[in-house]
Amino acid sequence: MTTVLAPTPPTLSLPAAPAPRNGLRALVTYCCQGGDSWGWHLAGFDVTGVDLNPQPRYPFTFIQGDAVEYIRTHGHRYDVVVGSPPCQAYTRCWKIQQNDHPRLIGPTRDAMQSTGRPWIIENVEEAREELRNPVMLCGASFGLHTYRHRLFEAPFPLAVPEHPEHVHPTVKMGRPLEPGDWYHAVGNFSNVPYVKADMGVPWMTRDGIRECIPPAYGYHMALQFLAHHGAGVTA
Repeated sequence: MTTVLAPTPPTLSLPAAPAPRNGLRALVTYCCQGGDSWGWHLAGFDVTGVDLNPQPRYPFTFIQGDAVEYIRTHGHRYDVVVGSPPCQAYTRCWKIQQNDHPRLIGPTRDAMQSTGRPWIIENVEEAREELRNPVMLCGASFGLHTYRHRLFEAPFPLAVPEHPEHVHPTVKMGRPLEPGDWYHAVGNFSNVPYVKADMGVPWMTRDGIRECIPPAYGYHMALQFLAHHGAGVTA
C-alpha cells in the first residue's frame, strides 16, 4: 500500500534539457502521444511506449499492441512499468451516456504485479474507488495554467508537491482562450498552440493533449521512483 510522505516544495518547471541517460528503461503503456513519456525521458530514462492504436507522433520507441498482454509478456525486461488505463468508464460523461468502455485498472495492476518490477498507475479523480491509496497531482503545483487533477498509485512511497489553493478561474468551454488564461484541455478547446506551450508538448495534436498526462507529472513520478530506488537525481 502506498505511503504518502510529507509534501515537497512545488516543482515549478521542467528541466531545459534531458538528464544524462541513467541506464534505466521505462515501459509506458496506454502511452497515446507521449506526455507522461516525455517526463520520464527528461529524468534520464530510455522510454518505450505501448498503445493499442497507432501513435505516429509518439517521440520514442513505440509498440502497437494490447497493453495488458505486453506487460505480462515483456514487462519484466524493464526497470519500471507505467500505465494510464482508459478513463472513459469512470468519467461523468459515461455516467450520463452509459457507453460500453472497459474497466482496465484491475487487469493492468495484476499484469504489473506479475512482472516483479516497480510500477505506477495513473487515472482520473472519478476512478478513485478502483485505486489503492492514490496520491493526487495538480497542474498548479507545477506552474501550469490548468488544474488537471490526476491520481497515481504505486507500491512504493510517493511524495507530492504542495497543492495550491484554486484561486484562478478557468475559461468556460467554448470561450476563446487567450495566453495566460487558465483552461480545461478537454473537448474542442481553443488556442491549441498556447496549451501546447503551457504543457510542454509542442508535437501533440488537440486530440493528444486531451488524453495526455502533462510531462511535469511524469517527470515528478520518475524522480519519486529514482529517490525510492536509490538512484538519486536532483530536480
